[in-house]
Amino acid sequence: MKAGSGKWRFQLVLVVAGLGAAVLLARYAFIMLGGSDPNAADGIPMPAVERGPLLDRGGRILAIQTRLNSVSAWIPYVSDPEETSRLLAEALSLDRDRVLERFKTNSGFVFIKRKISPTESSRVQALLEEGRLEGISLYPEFGRSYPGRTLASHLVGYVGTDNIGLDGLEYTFNQELSPPVVGENLEMVLGNQIFLTIDLSIQHTIETIAEETLAANKASSIMILVMEAKTGEMLGYASLPNYDPNSFATLSPETMKNKPISLLYEPGSVFKVFSVASFMELAGIGPEDTFYCNGAYETAYGDGKSIRIGCLGRHGYVDAEKILSLSCNAGAAYASERVSAVGFHHMLRQFGFGEVTGVPLNGEEKGSLRPPESWSVRSKPTIAIGQEISVTAMQIMKAATALANDGVLLEPLVVKKIVSPSGRTIKEYSRRPVKQLLSPETAGSILRYMERVTQPGGTALRAAIRGLRVSAKTGTAQMIDPRTGTYSDTAFVASCLALFPTQDPHVIVYVVIESPQGDSYYGGRVAAPVVARVGDFLAPYLGIPRDGERVVTHPGRITLPRVGPPEMKDRVPDFSGFSKRALIPLLAREDITVIIEGSGWVYRQSPPPGSPVTPGMTLTLELR
Repeated sequence: MKAGSGKWRFQLVLVVAGLGAAVLLARYAFIMLGGSDPNAADGIPMPAVERGPLLDRGGRILAIQTRLNSVSAWIPYVSDPEETSRLLAEALSLDRDRVLERFKTNSGFVFIKRKISPTESSRVQALLEEGRLEGISLYPEFGRSYPGRTLASHLVGYVGTDNIGLDGLEYTFNQELSPPVVGENLEMVLGNQIFLTIDLSIQHTIETIAEETLAANKASSIMILVMEAKTGEMLGYASLPNYDPNSFATLSPETMKNKPISLLYEPGSVFKVFSVASFMELAGIGPEDTFYCNGAYETAYGDGKSIRIGCLGRHGYVDAEKILSLSCNAGAAYASERVSAVGFHHMLRQFGFGEVTGVPLNGEEKGSLRPPESWSVRSKPTIAIGQEISVTAMQIMKAATALANDGVLLEPLVVKKIVSPSGRTIKEYSRRPVKQLLSPETAGSILRYMERVTQPGGTALRAAIRGLRVSAKTGTAQMIDPRTGTYSDTAFVASCLALFPTQDPHVIVYVVIESPQGDSYYGGRVAAPVVARVGDFLAPYLGIPRDGERVVTHPGRITLPRVGPPEMKDRVPDFSGFSKRALIPLLAREDITVIIEGSGWVYRQSPPPGSPVTPGMTLTLELR
């Protein structure tokens, strides 16, 4: 090969590359100066996507798509920035100087305000029709509307300005609600419908109760969770403070925090339910075993050192039932000595503590349950009474399913099904057993022991529901002061867990009140009454029979007999009150002439009722 040949080829490549760059620059300049791309139609079209709705279990709307206008500007065509900025500021309630600044600092396309209200859109449209907004356009976009406003906001979540889910189920199911479809000849793509497990009537009721409880106790937050015990489906998910996803941009991070899955706290005495269940399942204790409580748990462990955990009172000899009904710290701590740290830790992990529950919500915390090799000598008795461990409210709900289902642990569910725009069910979420965690005997015993807690002398007496057998457990735990890293003397978590009816649990209710500052901070005094209020609503609403009540079920459909005109033989019958539809068969008679005047129901007839029927007669019926 000659040297000149290589040089010639190199020069040719440079020329071709230069021409290509020149073409690209020319096309870029053409587009930026307002021209259209003649080859745009050759690309792959991206159809508009209408985001699917979020619905409650009965199909009532929680979130739905809307179409709103945005105001945009093409800067090269804005001939009078000063006047245009003044007009837009008035129409859109914006600061005039900021609008003008956008005109000065941008050179091409720019949004002035996204997703404006219909009123603002009408103002801008009027100015456009008058020719006073050169270079300004109304750009149609999809928006999101939440008719219930704050209702179930932490569960539903919200979308951003670009209609992309940013939190809650709007975020985790973004691909299903707004599928990324690309194709030809598609003007519009409809997203799927997501049916949640919650019931809006239950949700509204528990949020109302939560608001009243929050105010009455001057608390910093409250959670009320309601679950269908046999399926694990969440029927209600209330967490206050909540927020309005219609105006998410103005909210604070604390308000938007999804506390049922992210707030970590020591559960206190509620946890004794799972501790005692673990001890029984590990065969460490039985129903007849007793432990002596003289007001504290005390034990020596060498070098003259000892452990002391105070109790609420001097309970004397306590068995498993009294450990729960009296909320005896000493009894629970002494019972923990009957099992190994490894075995106790294993059971708590089986309940789901120390790991996420798996609900499809972003930001879920797994809590804290340290491995037994890092426990101190006081860790086991301390964990047994609900300290030195942190949990979320959703973890407590999940663990409680094992008590309601003969020892079978269930996954909590917040989504019931996904349905296509055509109505076809794409995916259905049904009961999801995790494992056989407890024997039916252990689960049944714990429910009976918890029922004793709601009876006279028990700490959950105020959680009793008229006409129902209720199994409950209260808890009161100190919170950690973030400034000192030690337990606070003023901040507590008051809680109450309940399952009812005891003999066959239909519902699990869990109430958590963070830092109540009212007359009391004890779970038995402030959280237990909330359970009773929720239960009083749920029992008739869900058809749970109370003692002495009879529940009548109906298929929801009735069949009415077809109504025709009265038989007309020898005498003219009374046609009063009959509809036009019911009279149509009379028109088929050939022996008489029937005239029907007006519409509605018969109020006058001729001849009158009782007149003889004669061949060729005329029967006139007037309707109104």
